[in-house]
Amino acid sequence: MTRNTTCNLVFPTLLVEDITRSVDFYTGQLGFTLRFTWGEPLSYAGIGLGNTTIHLAKGSPFIKGYSEVNFIIDDANEQYQFHRANGVEIVEPIDDREYGIRDYKVKDLDGNYLGFGHYIYNQGPKIKIEREDVPVRLEKRLAAVLRDLAEHKHMSLSATLEETLLHTFEQVGDTVASPHTISTLQYIQELKKKHGIDYDTHDGYRFEE
Repeated sequence: MTRNTTCNLVFPTLLVEDITRSVDFYTGQLGFTLRFTWGEPLSYAGIGLGNTTIHLAKGSPFIKGYSEVNFIIDDANEQYQFHRANGVEIVEPIDDREYGIRDYKVKDLDGNYLGFGHYIYNQGPKIKIEREDVPVRLEKRLAAVLRDLAEHKHMSLSATLEETLLHTFEQVGDTVASPHTISTLQYIQELKKKHGIDYDTHDGYRFEE
């Protein structure tokens, strides 16, 4: 007999030897946020990364073993450099994997493994195309943002425009898909301020040279 059950949240739990020490490590070196602590003496804690929460539980008795939790994040490259700078033990260096994720793996103080990665979309057979030069004129400040964005994404201007166009062709709910992660969108806001863009999405209809 089977039952259709809806699950809205999953909280992976890692066994640790010392809750206080582990919370300090996760929040201080790995970049997590403390969600809650529980028990007197302290025996349980919740820590979060973005919208994800995992639990730390004091092992009674604690037997050092192997557990693994993997996180899909916005930018694994940035997180990798953050962890290296904080002296976190890297057990697998960052690389593009054949399963379509750029990721790496670290070890916590109790021997648990944590994987961090972001999706990559260069897997699969190559698609043969032809490119055509088209006359494009952009508002000067917008062009400056586009150039900086392309550099940030390690892409050419043409590839950045192609990515943006392909996403705007894809409907998601009542809007369209974005080619950018949350962290990239935040960076774009910084670029808009840098280049003095004081108009919004639909103001382009009123542009006049």
